[in-house]
Amino acid sequence: MSFVIKNHDQRIIHRLKIARGHLDKVIKMTEEGTYCIDVLVQSKAVQKALKEIDNLMMENHLQTCVSDAIKNGESEKAVTEVMAILRKTN
Repeated sequence: MSFVIKNHDQRIIHRLKIARGHLDKVIKMTEEGTYCIDVLVQSKAVQKALKEIDNLMMENHLQTCVSDAIKNGESEKAVTEVMAILRKTN
């Protein structure tokens, strides 16, 4: 299966840029010796943005790659891949 974004591409790219902006801010704040709690707040924003990206990518994967795999009789492989990712995130 290949990674195909289709309908979600602009949303994912937008969220990636948001995450990058937050991460750049965390780096700058850390380099400048900003108060720890303020850096942590920004770090949490990075993590939230990445979770949103993961959710969009998973939704896309289910709608495209998994759907195609089921149509092609490869549902077991698709389920195994999705479960492996879910286990890594828990």
